[in-house]
Amino acid sequence: MPGQHPMHSQPPMPGQPPMPGQLPMPGQPPMPGQPPMPGQHHMPGQPPMPGQPPMPGQHQMPGQPPMPGQPPMPGQPQAYQQQPGYAPFPGQQPSYPGQQFPQQPQQRRLDPDQMPSPIQVMADDQQNRGGVFVTNEKGLVPPLVTTDFIVDDKGNSSPRYIRSSMYSVPVTADLLKQTAMPFCLVISPMAETVGAEQDPPVIDFAALTGSPTMGPVRCSRCKAYMCPNMKFIDAGRHFKCAFCKATTEVPMEYTQYINSMQQYGRVPAEMALGTYEIVATKEYCRNNTLPNPPAIVFVIDVSYNSIKNGLLQTVCDNIMDFIEAMPKDENGKSYTRVGFITYSSTVHFYNIKGTLAQPQMLSVGDVSDVFVPLLDGFLSPAEQSGPVLQQLLQQLPNMFHDNKETETILLPAVQAGLEALKAADTSGQLLVFHTSLPTYNAPGKLINREDRKLLGTDKEKQILMPQTTAYNETGQACSAAGVCVELFVCNNAYVDAATIGQLPRLTGGQMHKYTYFTAETDGERLAWDVRRVVSRPTAHDAVMRVRTSTGVRATDFFGHFFMSNTTDVELAAIDADKAIGVEIKHDDKLTGEEGVYVQAALLYTRRCGQRRLRVLNLALNVAHQLADVYRSAELDTTIAFLNKQAVWALRDATPSQVREGLSQRCARSLAAYRRHCASPSSAGQLVLPESMKLLPLYTSCILRSDAIAGGPDVTCDERSCAMYRALCADVSLSLAYTYPRLLALHTGALAPPPHHAPPTPLRASIDKITDHGIYLLENGVHILIWVGSMAASELVAEIFGVPSPQQVDTQVCELPHLGTPANTAARELVDQIRLKRRSAMRLTIMRQHDKMETVLRHFLVEDRGVDGSASYVDYLCQIHKEIRALL
Repeated sequence: MPGQHPMHSQPPMPGQPPMPGQLPMPGQPPMPGQPPMPGQHHMPGQPPMPGQPPMPGQHQMPGQPPMPGQPPMPGQPQAYQQQPGYAPFPGQQPSYPGQQFPQQPQQRRLDPDQMPSPIQVMADDQQNRGGVFVTNEKGLVPPLVTTDFIVDDKGNSSPRYIRSSMYSVPVTADLLKQTAMPFCLVISPMAETVGAEQDPPVIDFAALTGSPTMGPVRCSRCKAYMCPNMKFIDAGRHFKCAFCKATTEVPMEYTQYINSMQQYGRVPAEMALGTYEIVATKEYCRNNTLPNPPAIVFVIDVSYNSIKNGLLQTVCDNIMDFIEAMPKDENGKSYTRVGFITYSSTVHFYNIKGTLAQPQMLSVGDVSDVFVPLLDGFLSPAEQSGPVLQQLLQQLPNMFHDNKETETILLPAVQAGLEALKAADTSGQLLVFHTSLPTYNAPGKLINREDRKLLGTDKEKQILMPQTTAYNETGQACSAAGVCVELFVCNNAYVDAATIGQLPRLTGGQMHKYTYFTAETDGERLAWDVRRVVSRPTAHDAVMRVRTSTGVRATDFFGHFFMSNTTDVELAAIDADKAIGVEIKHDDKLTGEEGVYVQAALLYTRRCGQRRLRVLNLALNVAHQLADVYRSAELDTTIAFLNKQAVWALRDATPSQVREGLSQRCARSLAAYRRHCASPSSAGQLVLPESMKLLPLYTSCILRSDAIAGGPDVTCDERSCAMYRALCADVSLSLAYTYPRLLALHTGALAPPPHHAPPTPLRASIDKITDHGIYLLENGVHILIWVGSMAASELVAEIFGVPSPQQVDTQVCELPHLGTPANTAARELVDQIRLKRRSAMRLTIMRQHDKMETVLRHFLVEDRGVDGSASYVDYLCQIHKEIRALL
């Protein structure tokens, strides 16, 4: 069933078939200068419709391939009418009846500034909800992901770890169906804390109770872990499970532990906090044996392409930095053993044992049946390898300097790394550095099947599904062994990302792609990303299970993982930058008194080798009225989930069906609100719930995103990468892809540090851009800087070091180091964006009138798209017509 995790030969990515519903009704006549109103958007790749506004001071440019990705935030006050409504929840904006937009005469174009503004919503939330968010209340809606806040855990998990789309859950499946929105969770179990937040406390029951075999306290029936929602009965001798209502006897050792805590006026962490960790006993380990620390194997392409573009030299130059970035013990020593494999048409293993005089290379010529030629010395702590490792890194570029092989393998090299880690009885990561389509006659050989004209059509599955099952099968084998594949693709041509991307997708990894890689322009970005991969919080050899209280259950999962059954999410690794979408459905009517309880438990191995459980708990309210559901809806989470679900749906449905389903879902949800929750108003007014007033905008952004709608203007590989990205992104990054952040760099915000603050975001529209400005747009994937032709020469000189806008160098990938206040502030802003997005995003500088302007326009998502997709105003009108047809 779509939405269920795929097995075997099925392709990448998530979702559900389009929602049943009516097709858009034909509507009013189109406004002057605007595309035809209702129904379908133009298919991607068709020429833009007439009437699209040109860039400032310019005639419209012919189409240019837009860069893939999809974007975050923006600012302008709103001036639309709001009806009086019910009092809001504490710290929340009024929820209903909603917003009204007077319907304008057709001769007058609707003013986009009168439409609901994400900039204003984000600014209001920051003002009202910034500060400390205390999680002591069931069903309390968290601040937006764009808001800066600190979490004080008082019984529910931080929204950084787990977010729900609904904090008041409809009491029945029928009530949920009326909303047309999913009840879902987005879980980032290894997310990083912020500021003064505390990491989850660690509980070692064996040490606390003095019983070596004492493990976690769990429900005897459903196996849920002790949490603040469990109730003690019989004078503390038993507890009643919040999830299945069964009664479980409390172990004597645990009772004594609780009593000793209470004598000091303390409450055990597992009874007071939403998030905590438990040291696991041997019963929670493979073969009842405590694990070895996970290892990292560098798997490096040494073909002609890798030598020519500088990849091999770049990796060798930075490996000691990568090792230095790996987590250390209290004595400053790395836990992690490292190993090295190189490949082109054969596979080479390296012995880096510290007692050797120099490293030894062992080659495996038969790549159809890879074996591990050495065990002792392949994996070694970097400190112990010392000079031998240094020699290897110096020798590798010279050893392969004259390699002329252009046809490479890939799959046998990954299998070699897998077998090496299995032979060492350890989990870990394979960091694979690859350059080209693996065309060598060996397992995993691929053909070039790129056909961009199929993208956006009903035949696009032919190029977006894996062309062989071999990569899926190897990915599943890696997952079973706890081996995660991180794929760094430094290519200059098609590599079939749809197929090779199965390796990271099934193992909790990611494909990092550096198109047209050269060491000079991209080497620092690659090194930055690898350092992030080896240093961020990561759970290895993990399995996650989501338990819910009676009446609902987790049914569908979306993300980078594998599932061999319907309940256990198997993660060779999951890190701080990844999230998993979970859809929850009713299997019975809920009872309103108790609420809905959710517990996500992640069993994993730390980098130091310790086995732990991380437990996340969330308590939600039950809603008997639709108004309560809408009042406590969380749109950021909903949009992140719909992104994942829509990408997955493309496996079974056509792009037009997926887009149509999303639009119908949006219209049905808003129609239900209008019908059941809003006070009476004229049919010509659009009434939106306060918590979901940006649903039409964000839906239109999903419809035109590269992941869902990428047509011939993007490459097949970029489309596949966008789909993978949407699949594993957390809520913050998903929103960044969906709605880009546009900042003006010329408005005085670039004051000298430390006094400068980030510029106020603008709405992502051409109307906000002037010839005299310098703007930065970022979407979590790309950073674009646009220089207006009339920009002040003084500011241009300060930021770029040239006397006029026309002389700004657009070939560079970084701002120059000038030391001027504006230059320093601009560089710091770029660094802050990369840190926030946790990626060395590529920086592109463009001048007004350059062909590259089309790339910027691609991300101005409130305007009509370069592919003819509807503008925000047009889409809002279209949705309004569909709502009226449904009422």
